[in-house]
Amino acid sequence: MVYSAASACLWLALGSLAPAALARSVGPRDAVPAGYYAPSYYPAPHGGWVDSWRDAYDKAYALVSQMTLAEKVNITSGTGIYMGSHALTLPQGMVCVGNTGSVDRLGFPQLCLQDGALGVGSADNITAFPAGITTGATFDKALMYARAVAMGKEFRGKGTNIHLGPSVGPLGRKPLGGRNWEGFGSDPVLQAKAAALHIKGIQEQGIIATIKHLIGNEQEMFRMYHVFQEGYSANIDDRTLHEIYLWPFAEAVRAGVGAVMTAYNAVNGSACSQNSYLINGILKDELGFQGMVMSDWLSHISGVDSALAGLDLNMPGDTNIPLFGNSLWMYELSRSVLNGSVPVDRLNDMATRVVAAWYKLGQDKNHPRPNFSSHTRNREGALYPGAVFSPSGQVNWFVNVQEDHYLVARQVAQDAITLLKNNDSFLPLAASPLAGGKLSVFGTDAQVNDKGPNACMFRACNKGTLGMGWGSGVAEYPYMDDPISAIRRRVPDVEFYNTDSFPWFFGQPADDEVALVFLSSDAGENTFTVEGNHGDRDSSKLAAWHGGDKLVQEVAKRFRNVVVVVHTVGPLDLEQWIDLPSVKAVLFAHLPGQEAGESLTNVLFGDVSPSGHLPYSITRKASDLPDSIANLKGFTFGQVQDTYSEGLYIDYRYLNKHAIKPRFAFGHGLSYTTFSFTNASITAVTTPLSTTPPPPGAKPETVSSKYTTALPAASEAYEPSNFHKIWRYLYPWLSRKDADAAHAIGTSGSKPYPYPEGYTTVQRASAPPAGGAEGGNPALWDVAFEVSVKVTNTGKRPGKASAQLYVQFPEGIEYDTPVVQLRDFEKTQELQPGESETVRLVLTRKDVSVWDVVRQNWVVPKGKGGFKAWVGEASDKLFLACDTEEGKCEGGLTPPV
Repeated sequence: MVYSAASACLWLALGSLAPAALARSVGPRDAVPAGYYAPSYYPAPHGGWVDSWRDAYDKAYALVSQMTLAEKVNITSGTGIYMGSHALTLPQGMVCVGNTGSVDRLGFPQLCLQDGALGVGSADNITAFPAGITTGATFDKALMYARAVAMGKEFRGKGTNIHLGPSVGPLGRKPLGGRNWEGFGSDPVLQAKAAALHIKGIQEQGIIATIKHLIGNEQEMFRMYHVFQEGYSANIDDRTLHEIYLWPFAEAVRAGVGAVMTAYNAVNGSACSQNSYLINGILKDELGFQGMVMSDWLSHISGVDSALAGLDLNMPGDTNIPLFGNSLWMYELSRSVLNGSVPVDRLNDMATRVVAAWYKLGQDKNHPRPNFSSHTRNREGALYPGAVFSPSGQVNWFVNVQEDHYLVARQVAQDAITLLKNNDSFLPLAASPLAGGKLSVFGTDAQVNDKGPNACMFRACNKGTLGMGWGSGVAEYPYMDDPISAIRRRVPDVEFYNTDSFPWFFGQPADDEVALVFLSSDAGENTFTVEGNHGDRDSSKLAAWHGGDKLVQEVAKRFRNVVVVVHTVGPLDLEQWIDLPSVKAVLFAHLPGQEAGESLTNVLFGDVSPSGHLPYSITRKASDLPDSIANLKGFTFGQVQDTYSEGLYIDYRYLNKHAIKPRFAFGHGLSYTTFSFTNASITAVTTPLSTTPPPPGAKPETVSSKYTTALPAASEAYEPSNFHKIWRYLYPWLSRKDADAAHAIGTSGSKPYPYPEGYTTVQRASAPPAGGAEGGNPALWDVAFEVSVKVTNTGKRPGKASAQLYVQFPEGIEYDTPVVQLRDFEKTQELQPGESETVRLVLTRKDVSVWDVVRQNWVVPKGKGGFKAWVGEASDKLFLACDTEEGKCEGGLTPPV
C-alpha cells in the first residue's frame, strides 16, 4: 500500500462520485472461468490452540475480558488515513502510516504500523537497505537474517509496533510485475526461506512482522476495488495455490509471524479481504495461523462479510473513498455486534488475536513509543494531517537508529551482485593499470540524482542511481554512496558522461581503454505512474530505460572493452547487445539501496569475487514464456480475469518443461574463481515416509471459548459525553439513539443479515488433514533426507559458492511435476584457493510431496525409483545427483536440464 498528498487529492476527487453510504455488503460476484472456486468456509477459527502462543493468549484473555464493546472494536481498526493518535491518549504526536485505536483504561496502546520493505518507511535517521530482490540474489541465509535483525532494531528504535513486511506476494509470476522487487525472487522456496529468516530477525527485536499480500497480487494495474471497477480476480487452481503461491505463506506462519495482510484483488472471484476460504479455511485452519489478519490500506469493502470471513484488523479504518471519515467497522462494527449481525464470539477472537500478538512479541514491557512522523521531517507538525483543522505539536524527535547497519547493507548489496558474463576473464579490473590510463563511464544511473536521492516522493521517478523501486516499499535515503563516487575513489582518471545518449563529439578511444555503461529499469506501486509505467513495467516492458540498450550498442562500437552494470527491478531483454564482442562483462547489481557504490567497486576491482545468483530467469525473448505470465492484463469492462492457466509452470519450471533455453537461467551467477562439488552423500532421516502425514489430533480448548457470548449492553457503545471529536478521526462509539436501536434488533431474535451459504458459528473440533500446527501438519517439516557435499575452491582467487539443491520426482507417478524444483540452498564462507567446506542441504517431507486436490492433503508419490536430489550452482548447472531410494550420490550424470 501507499498513500501521499498526491494520492489524497485523487481520493478526494473520486469521493465526489462515491455513493453516500459505503457500509454495505458486496453484491453477487462476477463469473470466473470454469474450474476455479472460492467456497465458503465458516466460522473463523479461534486462535490460541498452539502451544507456543498459549501464554500470549492467556494474557490477552485476561485483558480483553475486561474490555467493553467499544474498546474491543477500537483495537480492531485503524483511526483513519492520515490520522495520528488522539490527543487524549498519548503525550506526544503519533503519525504512523497506520494507527489503531487504543484502550487507555487498561494500558493497551495505539499500535503503530509502518512500511516499508527495505527500511523504516517515511522516517529519517534510518538505513535504506538493499531491496528484497537484491537480498534474494545473495542466496545467503546468514545475510538474509542479518539484514532482518538490523532492520528490526531500527523499527524498534523508531517506536513502531508492526513492520508491514516481508512481501512474498507478488511471488514474481509476471516479469513485468511492479512490486516483484519487494520480494526475494520468482521461486516459492527462495521466497519462503528468505521470508522465514526475515520474520525471525524482525520478531527477535520485539517487532510484529506482517507477511503480505495474501494472495494473487501478481500485477499492479487493476488490483483495487473502487467505485468504477472491481479489483481483478486471480483465478488459481487448488494445487497451484498450495505448491507455488501459498508455499511462502506456510513457511512464514511456521516461523510464527504475528500478522498477515490480505491483497487488494480477488481470488477466484472473492475479494481477498473477505475471502472466507483463504482466511478462515486455509490461513487460520489449515495453516494454523495464530496472529491477526489485516486488510491492505483502503481494501476493506464490506463490514459484516469481512468480519465473518476472518478479517481481524481493518486498516487504515476508512472506506474505499476516505473522504468524510466513514468506516465499515469502528462505529459500524459496534452497531453490527449490537444488532446481532456479527457474533460477539467473532469480535472477541478478533480483539484477542490483536492483543495476543502484542504480548507474544513482548511489547507490554518497555516497548518504545513512536518518535517520528510519517508526514513531515520537521520537529513540529499536524497531529492529525488528515483533518482540515488540526492542532500541532512535536511529532519528530530525530532519533538516529542507524548504528553500523550500513555494513550489513553494504555486504548484502555486494554479495548480491551477479556476474552474468565475463568473456576472457576480463573482470576484475586492475586499478593500477587503469591508473595510468583512463576509464570512461556512461549513463545517468552511475550518479545520484543531482536534486538528491529523496527528491521524488516515494522514489516515484528514475533519475540517477536506481537503488530501490517506488511506492510504499521504499525508505528515505540517509545518503547515497553512488557508483561514480566510489569509482573515482579508486581510479584517478575517470571521464564521466552523465547522459543516456552517446556523446556526438566523442573521439576514438585507445584499444586498451575500458568503458563502463550503467543501465536501469524501474517499477513500483500503481499509485504512481513513472515515465508511462503504471506501477508495472507496462510501457517500458523488458527494455532498459532511457534508451539504455542503444547506449550500450553505441559505446560498444567505439570501445573494445565494455562492462555493463545494471540496476533493475527484474529481468531485462539483453539480446540487442549481450553477444557483441566488445561487451566483455555484464553485472546485475539489482537494487542496492544506499550502499550502491563501494559494494560495486569491491567486485569490479576484485577485492571480492562476485557471488550473487539470479533470483529469476532471463529469457531470450518475452514470448519464451506463456502469454498468461509474459503479459499484463489490460482494461476490460467488468472484473478483469487473470487466470493462472500455466499452473505450476512459471519461470524456470516453464522453460524446462518446454525445453526452452534461457539467456541466463534461474540461479545463474559466475565468479572470479571456480568450485568443485564432490564427496556427496545422502542420508534418509525419516523412514519410511508414509504416503500422507499422520492425521492431526483434536484442537485443544481456546481462551475464546471462555468469553461470554451474551449480547453486550447498548451502553457499552455509548458515545462519551463532553468528548471533543477530531473531524475524520474514526471512533467506535454510537449515539445513544443508534446504540439502543441496534440493541433492540439484536434482542428481538430477528435475523437482519443475509448470511452467506454455509455460514455457521460452530467451531470445528479438529484441524484439516493438512493442518495441525503453525504452517500446516507438523510432519510436513520432518527432514526426510539430508544431503552433504564437499565444496572446494579450485581456482586462484577467494570466493563464495552457492550450493543449490533441486528435486526431481520419480518417473511414472500420477502427478505432473516440473522437471526440477529448488528445495534448499546454502552459501559457503569465503573459501581461499584450495580450501573446502562441507555443506548440508535437506529435503523435508513437504519437499517430496505434491498437493492432492481430492485428498486435500500432501502426498508422497510412488513411482519408478526414488527422488533425485540434484546439486549445483544454478537450475541449469547441476553437477551431481543423489538417489533417495538407492542412497547413493553420483557425479558425471547428464542433468535433466
